[in-house]
Amino acid sequence: MSTQVQAAGDDSHMDVADVSRRLKAIFIGSMGNLVEWYDFYAYTAFALYFAPKFFPQSDPVVQQLNVAVLFAATFLMRPFGGWLFGYIADRYGRRISLTLSVACMCFGSLIIAVTLTYETIGIAAPMVLAIARIIEGLSLGGEYGASATYLSEIAEPKRRGFYSSFQYVTLIGGQLTAIIVLLLLQNIFLTSDELKSWGWRIPFVIGAMLAVFTAVMRRTMHETDAFVASQKSGEATGSIRRLLQYPRELLLVVGLTAGGTAAFYTFTTYMQTFVKLSVGLTENQTTIVIFGSLVFASILQPLYGALSDRIGRKPLLIFFGVAGTLATVPILQALQSTRSPVVAFLLICAAWIFVAGYTSINAIVKAELFPTSVRAMGVGLPYAITVSLFGGTAPAVALEFKSLGHEQWFYYYLAGIIFLSLLIYTTMRDTKHESAMHRHV
Repeated sequence: MSTQVQAAGDDSHMDVADVSRRLKAIFIGSMGNLVEWYDFYAYTAFALYFAPKFFPQSDPVVQQLNVAVLFAATFLMRPFGGWLFGYIADRYGRRISLTLSVACMCFGSLIIAVTLTYETIGIAAPMVLAIARIIEGLSLGGEYGASATYLSEIAEPKRRGFYSSFQYVTLIGGQLTAIIVLLLLQNIFLTSDELKSWGWRIPFVIGAMLAVFTAVMRRTMHETDAFVASQKSGEATGSIRRLLQYPRELLLVVGLTAGGTAAFYTFTTYMQTFVKLSVGLTENQTTIVIFGSLVFASILQPLYGALSDRIGRKPLLIFFGVAGTLATVPILQALQSTRSPVVAFLLICAAWIFVAGYTSINAIVKAELFPTSVRAMGVGLPYAITVSLFGGTAPAVALEFKSLGHEQWFYYYLAGIIFLSLLIYTTMRDTKHESAMHRHV
């Protein structure tokens, strides 16, 4: 009897230790993701202040269009980042890939913090800004695949949807952190003139410092058991040739990502500009509305992720596809016509009710498509290509339609992309029930 009691106590101790190890790993991995996306979104959050310093036109729409085009251009580097850091993650480990990606983001953020303006160095100013954003795009291209893979592999099998949903909690949290910094600088520490003059550099300094701290933390992360098992197999890992053995899965990643990423970047990145230029809210109203809607979106992620562990991934994706196809145009039309911050907040939250059906589980769905040996690259590379085509371009496309006087065309463009992804959702397998997570080669 005493032996059984001791064994039960040992098992309980091991269970607690295992849970503690998983939670610590998820926290460190997620915090790194938050810092990366904070650095990336600080560019968008402060664009209204620094755009005239790099693109000195009199028309604010033209200024924002130039910023958005540069935002989209950085996404061209994301496929390369998806390949490079995916290769490192599959060949040398998830930990080293995640550490290198956040160090790369630190470098890009620091360049933006110290670069001189157009008034001082002329055309070289936007060129240096472009280089910094390209470095950040490279970093993010690798962060997504490695982070999604790490979180899915470190999670308990029955709670993978819940655990992996924290990738978008921290991704959105990065934007929330950028907005908090913006609110503090706007309302407490600096005047509007000071922000436009030099204060816009502060968030990039903060981002660089946070990235250094996170890189140090990531060096202590545990490697996943799945990667260790894959290495023991002796098979080559992380190669494009091996990845091309899964053409159906690669196409599935592209199809299921297109609509979701366009919707995500519309209701996060572009909303900051949309409610300012199209709805006509003040700078403070804009910041508060976006902040509140992102808090709501963050709360939805783990709820939907946990739901997917019970009912499967496919029902949530179909919900996003159907609701997004039918509701996107009415929501954006109503948002454009309102002048009330409260109504604008409620409409953006309404959009998040269906957008979260994609964001909460898209990482785990992709991870469940591939075996361990090519999982990071399989998740990261086709995702980065798709985001470059449909996600990063969304603000630029929207502003181009606006500059042509046909802003509503973008609403139908977005709904159409979501519909195309819906066709994929209805025909794909439910990866919760047919997962490749147990396959290492």
